[in-house]
Amino acid sequence: MKIIQLEYFCAVSQYHSITKAAQKLFVTQPAISNAIRELEKEFSVNLFSRFNNHLTLTREGELFYQKADALLQTIRQTSSQLYDLGKQVLPVKIGIPPLLSTLFFPEMLLSFKEKQPDIPVELFEYGSIRAAGLVQEELLDLALVNMNFYDIDKMNSCRILTDHIIFCVSPEHHLAREKEVSIEMLRNEPLIMYNTDSVQNATLCNLFDSMGIKPNVILHASQLYTIQNFVSACLGGACLYSSVLADCTDLVRIPIKPLIHQDIGLVWKKGKYINSSVEKFISFTKKYKQKG
Repeated sequence: MKIIQLEYFCAVSQYHSITKAAQKLFVTQPAISNAIRELEKEFSVNLFSRFNNHLTLTREGELFYQKADALLQTIRQTSSQLYDLGKQVLPVKIGIPPLLSTLFFPEMLLSFKEKQPDIPVELFEYGSIRAAGLVQEELLDLALVNMNFYDIDKMNSCRILTDHIIFCVSPEHHLAREKEVSIEMLRNEPLIMYNTDSVQNATLCNLFDSMGIKPNVILHASQLYTIQNFVSACLGGACLYSSVLADCTDLVRIPIKPLIHQDIGLVWKKGKYINSSVEKFISFTKKYKQKG
């Protein structure tokens, strides 16, 4: 039994597909198939039931997954501890949503690099929900997220700032002269929404649902540049953080009433060993927040 075999097995268990697991792990499908076949042969068990290209764990597979997942978590934590003992500097892996990164993170990251120039930082773009999930899976150390999602209490967190959502339109838009808008006023408006793995998107969809409104979404986007171009072309309006496009004079920024507050912060997994690099970034973030 090899660690890489356990990693491949757990990935297939989570995605119920060798194809999806291979895509997530950036390896070939035969490599994963061979690893599972070797595990089944070594322990004389069938780990999966196969039906219409969908893999389901057998009873033995369920037990094996529980043991394998626990082993991999122990290996990851032990590796971090040993790296610390050897004084090797590990990179801090941080998930960051594209829109949030435009608010303040470049300035924050530059400030951290000035104080800790020897600690490398690796950034990965994901929506808040996906980024938080990868932190829970220990594939990321930290995530900068919109903290208004349902299971935030399952994680350690540090709030950095509070923002609110506004409605952005072109000056030629028929709502451009409104001093404020309500969710009801957006009932039939063409909307450009953020990606579906974002908390901002979930917040707005829940508001529409609570009022029995099906929003007229013409585009789900992840990049601010794309959203801005669609809005500038008067193809629709977009609900964005008030800090986004604050210096843009080409768009009209209309308050939404009542205010939709959103907390932005850093999250990390509870109960996980935190290596010195990650600990320093968390400590820096708390001081940066107080400074701000």
